[in-house]
Amino acid sequence: MDNEAVFQNIRVYWLAFIVYWGIVLFGYDTGIGGGVVAQGYFKSHFGITGPSGHDDTKKANDINSNVVSVLQAGAFFGALGSAPLSAAIGRKWSLFVFTIIFSVGAILQTVAGGSRGLGYIYAGRVIAGLGIGAISAVAPAFVSECSPKDVRGRITGLFQIMVAVGVMLSYFINLGISLHIKTGYAVWRIPFGFQLVPAGLMAIGLLTVKESPRWLASKGRIDDALTNLAYLRRRPIDHPLVRAEMAEIEAAIEEEREARRGLGAREAFLGKGNFIRFVIAVVIFLLQQWSGQNSVGYYAPQIFTSIGYTGTSNSLLASGIYGIVKVVATAIFVFFLVDTLGRKFSLFISGLGMGILFFIIGALLKTFPPPTDAAAGSNPPPASKAMAAMLYIYVLMYSLGWGPLPWVYVADIFPTRTRHYGLAVASASQWLFNFVVAKVTPTLETDLGYKLFLMFGTINIGGMAVFSLLIPETKGRSLEEMDIIFGAVQEDKRKADIAAQERALGHEHSMSTPDNGSVDQKV
Repeated sequence: MDNEAVFQNIRVYWLAFIVYWGIVLFGYDTGIGGGVVAQGYFKSHFGITGPSGHDDTKKANDINSNVVSVLQAGAFFGALGSAPLSAAIGRKWSLFVFTIIFSVGAILQTVAGGSRGLGYIYAGRVIAGLGIGAISAVAPAFVSECSPKDVRGRITGLFQIMVAVGVMLSYFINLGISLHIKTGYAVWRIPFGFQLVPAGLMAIGLLTVKESPRWLASKGRIDDALTNLAYLRRRPIDHPLVRAEMAEIEAAIEEEREARRGLGAREAFLGKGNFIRFVIAVVIFLLQQWSGQNSVGYYAPQIFTSIGYTGTSNSLLASGIYGIVKVVATAIFVFFLVDTLGRKFSLFISGLGMGILFFIIGALLKTFPPPTDAAAGSNPPPASKAMAAMLYIYVLMYSLGWGPLPWVYVADIFPTRTRHYGLAVASASQWLFNFVVAKVTPTLETDLGYKLFLMFGTINIGGMAVFSLLIPETKGRSLEEMDIIFGAVQEDKRKADIAAQERALGHEHSMSTPDNGSVDQKV
C-alpha cells in the first residue's frame, strides 16, 4: 500500500472509520443473538429448558430464530426507508438520526428480564434493526461518494472488516459471559448493553466529518461541494485534480438530470442503464446471503455443536476462533488485494473455494458423524476438528471475495443521483434474504444435517461462481464512468461534457478575486 496515498486520503479514512462504527453494530448485532440464546441461564429463565433439564427443541429453534431474525425484519424496512431521508438531509445527518433510533432499540433489549419478558428483546431487536438497516444502506454510499477512485475499493471494503470485527466481538463477549457469569440478568444485559458503545462512538464521531461533496453537488450547492472535496483530498480548492474531479461530478449530475427530466419517481429504477444495476444489486445479495456464511455466523455455537464441539464454552471458543480468522482474512484482502485482483476474479475464486470446502464438510459429517453421547466440554474427535478446520478455511475464502465485495461492487455501480435508492434497495434485499436465512437455519440444521452443507456448496459453485463471470469489472473506474459501462451515456459525450465543465470551472476561477484565492489556499 502506498503510504503517501494513505496520508493524502487520511481524512477519507477517518470518515470511513467513524461511519463504519455503525457497521460494527451490524456485525455485532447479527452475531450476538445466537450466542445469547445458547447460554444456559437464558434458556432456563425464558423457558427453553424444561423442568427435566432437557431443551424443548422446537421451542429452542423458534426462540433462536425469532431473536436473530426480527433484527433482519426491522432492518429490511429501515433500509427501504433510508433513501428519502438520506436524499433530503444528506448522508451525515441521516446517519446521526438512525444511530439514535438504534440506541433506543439497544436500551429495550438491555432492560429485558423479570417482568419484562422476551417481548422487550423482540421489540428492541426490531427497533435496532430499523436503525441498522438504514445505516447499512447510507454508510456505503457516504464513504463511496467521498473516496477517490484509486483507493475506493479499499476504503469501501472497510465495511466488511468492520462487520467481521463486530461479529468477532460478539463471539468473545458471549464466551466471556459463559466462562465467568453463569446466572443472572447480566447474561444478556452485558452483551446487549455493549451495543451502546459503538453507537455512542459513531454519534460523536459524525460531528467531526464533512458532508458528501457528491450529495451537495446534486443539491446545487456547488461551492460547498468544492470546499468539502478539497478538504477531503487535502488540496487547495484551485488544485487541478480537485477541479477535474469536481467537473466530472458536475458533468455526471447534469447528464443524469437532462436524461431523466420529466420521468418522475420512475427515474431511479427505469432510467436508461439503471434497471440492470438494480437486478445485479438484488441478485448479488441473494447469493451472498445463501452462501452459508450467515447460517454459520449467526448460529456458530449451534453449528460447531452439530459437528462435535459439545458444551457451551467449547462451541463458543470455536466460534471465537472463526471470528478471528474472518477479521484477519478480510483485512488482508481489503488492504492488499481488492484493488489488485479485480472484482470478477476475486468473486469467482471465492465462490469456487467455498463450494469445494462445504462439499468436504458435508462428506466428513456424513461419513464420520460426531458421537451423540459425548460429555459436554470433552475433546472433539479428529473428524470434528477436521470439519472445524474446513470451516476456518471456508471463512478465509469467503473473506477473499463474497464477504466484502458485494458491498464494494454495489456502491460502485450506481450514479450519484440514484445511488441512495440503489444502496437502499440493495441493502433491503440483503436484509430480506438475511431474514429468511436466519429464520430457517435452525430448522434446516435440525432437519437436513450434513445435507445443509451440500446445499450451500451447490449454491456457491453453481450460483455464485457462475454469476461472477457474468458481471462487468469495475476496478479502477470512477463512479461517473459507470454510466458508460452500463450504457447510460456514450463515452464521447461524457468526455465532451467533462471538458465543458472544466472550461466553466476555469472561467469561474479566473473571475474570482485574489482574496478568494488566498482563502482557497488555506483549505
